[in-house]
Amino acid sequence: MSIKDFTPDLPALLDAFELRLREVVRSEVEFVRFIEEDLVTAGGKRIRPRLVFLASNALGGVPYAMELALAVELLHSASLLHDDLVDDAETRRGKEAAFRKYGNAVSVLSGDYLLSRLMALLAQTGHMELVAMFAETARQLSEAEVLQFQVAALHDYSVDNYERIINGKTASVMRVACEGAAVLGHAPPAWREALARFGTLYGQAFQMRDDYLDLMGTPEVLGKPSGGDVREGKLTRITLRLLEAYPEEVGAIFKRRGSQPGDIARLQELALRSGADLEVIQAIAARVEQAIAALRPLPHSTYRDELEALARRELVRIQ
Repeated sequence: MSIKDFTPDLPALLDAFELRLREVVRSEVEFVRFIEEDLVTAGGKRIRPRLVFLASNALGGVPYAMELALAVELLHSASLLHDDLVDDAETRRGKEAAFRKYGNAVSVLSGDYLLSRLMALLAQTGHMELVAMFAETARQLSEAEVLQFQVAALHDYSVDNYERIINGKTASVMRVACEGAAVLGHAPPAWREALARFGTLYGQAFQMRDDYLDLMGTPEVLGKPSGGDVREGKLTRITLRLLEAYPEEVGAIFKRRGSQPGDIARLQELALRSGADLEVIQAIAARVEQAIAALRPLPHSTYRDELEALARRELVRIQ
């Protein structure tokens, strides 16, 4: 099942989402409008709003699902504005990164503007528990991003640090998208836990797949050169495995951040030779199966099936 094979009402919800998104981020300040047009209204897969709508409908429908979907996407988009600047990124979704066009201050403050709109949306729901959940998610996301730089600076590479990073920067947002629906719908504890666990495990698989492709994917598939994480000194599951298998050679490549010609190709060669690539694929597959199993307490429905299909798609993306 592809991402376009959802039930007929999901495309309508996503169309309505795009219209509301434009309304929510509208500003009288021209530079803010330019950035939001580039980033927020530029489309994308809208995975996080999809999670909200599917989780909400799996529960039979919940109030304020649209506001939750918008809030989750705004949190994600604000983090992208800040991340691109910190990472000194060239592009975002195939376009020049916002800070390169409008400057650091405008980019950062526009991210803050998105967060202000997010807070207004949460206030509309009247759920203080949801506000607390978003605050906790923002904390985890921020700490994970800082930890990622700390690990790169101190060469403190470990599986524990990697799991902390992907949990904080990706899985926490996926979790609040799914569990937030349960909070709005006053779902039974078992159903809430099922959605929270699914969001976490799916988010982990999503980031693990993204990290795998950053090294092993082709520039044609990625839309950018392979090995970006290595050049930024970022820890991933596959590079961690390579550091364990070839500490001296891979350690030297990491120390110089893949700056020499042939460094990335050598890492790819070592991944294939050692079987590290297959180990990571198996780890992603295991996380996907755990995510699917987490949904079992929910009543069977086409929406639950579609959540499962969304998780399985992470394996298709690797092939």
